[in-house]
Amino acid sequence: MTAEPDFSLCRTASVLIVDDEAGMRQFLSKALLKHFALVETAGSIEEAEALRQRCHFDLLILDVRLPGRSSMDWHEALHDPNRHSDVIFMTAYAELDTAIQALRVGAADFILKPFRLEQMQNAILRVLKRRQLARENFLLKREVHQFVDDDSPMLGHSAGIRQLEAVIQRVAPTPSAVLIEGESGTGKDLVARALHQQSGRSGPYVPVNCGAIAPDLLEAELFGHTKGAFTGAMRSREGLFHYASGGTLFLDEIGELPLGMQAKLLRALEQKAIRPVGSEQEVKVDVRILAATNRHLEEEVRAGRFREDLYFRLNVLTLTLPPLRDRREDIPLLAHYFSRRLARELGLDPIPFSHDDLYAMQQYDWKGNIRELKNFIERCILLGHLPLQDLQPTSSPTSPRQAGFPVCWTLEEVEKQHILRVLQASEGNKSAAARQLGIARKTLDRKLTSWEDATSAH
Repeated sequence: MTAEPDFSLCRTASVLIVDDEAGMRQFLSKALLKHFALVETAGSIEEAEALRQRCHFDLLILDVRLPGRSSMDWHEALHDPNRHSDVIFMTAYAELDTAIQALRVGAADFILKPFRLEQMQNAILRVLKRRQLARENFLLKREVHQFVDDDSPMLGHSAGIRQLEAVIQRVAPTPSAVLIEGESGTGKDLVARALHQQSGRSGPYVPVNCGAIAPDLLEAELFGHTKGAFTGAMRSREGLFHYASGGTLFLDEIGELPLGMQAKLLRALEQKAIRPVGSEQEVKVDVRILAATNRHLEEEVRAGRFREDLYFRLNVLTLTLPPLRDRREDIPLLAHYFSRRLARELGLDPIPFSHDDLYAMQQYDWKGNIRELKNFIERCILLGHLPLQDLQPTSSPTSPRQAGFPVCWTLEEVEKQHILRVLQASEGNKSAAARQLGIARKTLDRKLTSWEDATSAH
């Protein structure tokens, strides 16, 4: 039994069928309508060009011999530098010269009439797969030359992280825009990737650091440009909105966008269409937008540095990432993770953390958040030990690291104070405190109960 072809690549694609036979147009249109986002038909090149002026088509299916003008002479479509379309030619005349000419004008495939529907479907899928591979290849090359912050794993047992994961799972499958806020190094890119991975969207995840691109190049980078649109534009190039089609575009550090670019981005989001620099025609796009910032955008709006209408357009849902100092109970888990991972990457032994080492890390405020923790662990592995002098406690001036416990205390008193401080650092989460202390939850409950009973007796 033949497996059903996978038409998922067609869901966001558009196709134009040009044939002077009404029966062929109807046959192909009926077969493709259920798979493509848009299917249009035309009986001549003139009619087809009028449609192409109004809408961009990812795929053209053209009969070679048409009345008045051959499809191979349709230079406007076959050689349009601004809006490339893949082309499948079909003909009832099995002539070698015709096939060679079709290849010369850029045909992606060539089909002889009469044909079975399966032949056309397979040709279409081959063309769209090649198109997707070209897009993925572009994105891979781009990511090789672009720093992507993937050093912030969403690991942890803290209430904030558990709540964040629950919200991601709920909103990921929706097309709604999401604004991700948080200090630098808290893992905003990782949250955006998680939203995309759980979205079910067939297109790619495309991250853009708005603060890392020169302001005068931002428009061309996002929307693309035509040949000669500006100095240095030696050829036309499609923008990141195009490469993210069917997927997710992550606009990191969106607060860095100049006001002029904010207006153009707002229009693109509202119209679901982009206009490449130097072009007079718009191109429809299907992109889910995620944005992130370490600024307070409401304050930026009040200060006149960020457009209020764009803020409202992006702020459908806001996810706020907690800084590492607000989830200290997760630090031991993150430290062990980075130690194992970085040791493998560096070809060195991981660092064995003692209880005191982890306690010192939990007392430090980590102003650079998870990124700073990761860099510290890497430094430890390179040195072969923990440079604890780098971890001067910033959260409490009376922490044990600075003053220690009085020498007159008994071991029981030291144990009690240490357990209470770990419990406080865990924000009262007894399970997290027990894991940090290396004891069973029942043991912790028993000790706390005994201390409460002793206090009541006095």
